Amino acid sequence: MIQIEEISSQNLNDFWSSHLNYLIEDGIIYDEEDIAYFSSAEYRGVLEKHMTRDQDKQHMVYFCRDGERIGAASYCTYQSEDGKCFILDYWVFPKFRGNGTGHQCFYAFETYTRSDGAKYYELNSQKENSIRFWKSLGFVENGKDEYDMPLFIKR
Repeated sequence: MIQIEEISSQNLNDFWSSHLNYLIEDGIIYDEEDIAYFSSAEYRGVLEKHMTRDQDKQHMVYFCRDGERIGAASYCTYQSEDGKCFILDYWVFPKFRGNGTGHQCFYAFETYTRSDGAKYYELNSQKENSIRFWKSLGFVENGKDEYDMPLFIKR
């Protein structure tokens, strides 16, 4: 069974380290400029500020199984709007991938976020294996974002 561990804005150092590794190892970022940006106080400061705002807070969570962290996610549920849960990041640590672990984590994530007002989900993705994963969970294409990256939605 997958549990969700919420990360406070005061306990983000481990998350940021895992986040940067995920972005690099999964080929989401690869040049020095992107690595510098996603490592920067500017990028991290924006998300950390969103974690403490009064409404539509940014959340960082770990997925845990048997007391061990097996993945993580970053998301924001727009309760002030229509309940969209935008998934900024979502990953299972490489040694735990396969055997349906990503699906199990998403089902736990879905239950967790729906109890906090999520009505539907949206994300952007351009890697083929990620797109296959999201489509296997019922996500469908939904246009493109401001950076011309494909958007996917699940209602």
